[in-house]
Amino acid sequence: MPTARNRTTSAGYRCTECGWRTPKWVGRCAECQEWGTVVEADAVLGRVQPAAVPVARQAKPVTEVGADAVRRRPSGIGEFDRVLGGGIVPGAAILLSGEPGVGKSTLLTAVAARIASTGARVLYVSAEESLGQVRLRAERTGALHRSLWLSAETDLAVILGQIEQVEPDLVIVDSVQTVSAADTAGFAGGPAQVREVAASLVRTAKDKNLPVLLVGHVTKDGQIAGPRTLEHLVDVVCHFDGDRHTALRFVRAVKNRFGPTDEVGCFEMTGDGIAEVPDPSGLFLSRGIEAEPGTCVVMTMEGRRVLPVEVQALVIKTGAPQPRRVVNGVDGSRLAMLLAVLERRAGIGLSGYDVYVSTVGGVRLTEPAADLGIALALSSAATDLHIPHTVATAGEISLAGEIRAAPQAARREAEARRLGFGPLLGPDCATLRGAIQQSTEHSTRSPDPLL
Repeated sequence: MPTARNRTTSAGYRCTECGWRTPKWVGRCAECQEWGTVVEADAVLGRVQPAAVPVARQAKPVTEVGADAVRRRPSGIGEFDRVLGGGIVPGAAILLSGEPGVGKSTLLTAVAARIASTGARVLYVSAEESLGQVRLRAERTGALHRSLWLSAETDLAVILGQIEQVEPDLVIVDSVQTVSAADTAGFAGGPAQVREVAASLVRTAKDKNLPVLLVGHVTKDGQIAGPRTLEHLVDVVCHFDGDRHTALRFVRAVKNRFGPTDEVGCFEMTGDGIAEVPDPSGLFLSRGIEAEPGTCVVMTMEGRRVLPVEVQALVIKTGAPQPRRVVNGVDGSRLAMLLAVLERRAGIGLSGYDVYVSTVGGVRLTEPAADLGIALALSSAATDLHIPHTVATAGEISLAGEIRAAPQAARREAEARRLGFGPLLGPDCATLRGAIQQSTEHSTRSPDPLL
């Protein structure tokens, strides 16, 4: 007869996320650091016997699978369709995450209204708001349609019953962390509950060929709340982000089984809801009649989209032992490196100056291709030589002062010419000193002694 020690060792406990095993129960997995995922494992794992395959589910050649059943349905919002790869695929499970108040519910209400206006039946399940609150938002954004059905439920079984009764063409659940299953242990939003709710909704989407849009909460570090299984179960994971101080919003695809993951959709929050911005080229430029020192345009990439962003720099003489370095929209460590390269390779020393660098419109420059534009803005502010309006830049600066080519340079060049800029300033200048001289060669001001 096996002892208690042998029984515990043979069965043990296993993490449902990564498969890590332990002889005793713990609250947190030592491998993946997830909470509440360690459950008791079966003592004996029997061999699974093959079962008879139903006729309807038998494997068939790929050439005999019809494509009409998976034809995309446009959502009516071009920027959202761009991120999804052309539209919503039937039977797809789409997860939209974002910080509180960024506009996730507003965007999905607009999507529901556009699809309902075509005659399709849409079921909007709100697990966070009452029916009256959803009605107020729909009235404010112009989303009142007879084909848009509302339900305020938090019980998974009731939601599945609503889907059976309404027979919609699209289901929106807001949000997956607030729905719970009665026969699953744990509280709403816990790993077990989120896993069960997501698995049930995804299974319903596949069985009924019904697209399901799920809203997901995020943690304080920007990650999707709940187990990582949630991201594996769904077909598309989109992240909705934006600056609270500006009305601009971006939708990025983190995972997409039906399209690319480098597309970005641009939106603007207004008093009447959310509006798409098909051409955001002028949102990050503040072009005056006369060019001012300390400004330069960078052709940056947001996914596959090229955006011109104006970088502004201000240099002020200071007597403080430690000059200030203030940035907005630019990485501070990157700025420190560019200041060192400017002093060592171009002869522009700013160690006794306060330096302020900012981007127009609140956009954040993260790619190395913005190095050249930042360096030119700094040199322009330091030498009091303005850069003409026709100059646009794209290039990475090495510690040796060399200018490296930016990815997708041809696309940046074409967009710069479309917007009225001259030839893109980049690796053709070879070095940083050559780029500074070429960018200010049409300036009418006398150079500053710093140069």
